[in-house]
Amino acid sequence: MPTLADVERLCTALPQVHEGTTFGNRAWFVEKAVFCWVRPFSKADLRRFGDDPVPSGDIVGLRTEDLGERDAILAEGVPGLFTIEHLARHPGFLVQLEVVDPVRLETAVEDAWLARASTTLGRSYLDRT
Repeated sequence: MPTLADVERLCTALPQVHEGTTFGNRAWFVEKAVFCWVRPFSKADLRRFGDDPVPSGDIVGLRTEDLGERDAILAEGVPGLFTIEHLARHPGFLVQLEVVDPVRLETAVEDAWLARASTTLGRSYLDRT
């Protein structure tokens, strides 16, 4: 089961990443653009779950290139990857750390970084890997 420490390790292993905050929560940025953030549920989020089970444990958000990419990722049905009503028009998704496969998390973090890094930085990184 991945932890927030694992998320931090994955994020900071990527080039030009720094940690900051967004909406008072930890977040990781590449070139001033957030690509990963801790996303606790608000009271409104909890109400929207209604009778459905609320994902437990730590939750992080990951950015995608666009809504089409987000929808394709979620259509794969990978355990631990999901979205909520509040993010319906946001190009990103949420990850339930206590459920997601660690290898899938690593791939998703890298993809989120690539979605927000400049083309030059992204190409440079891919050429090295």
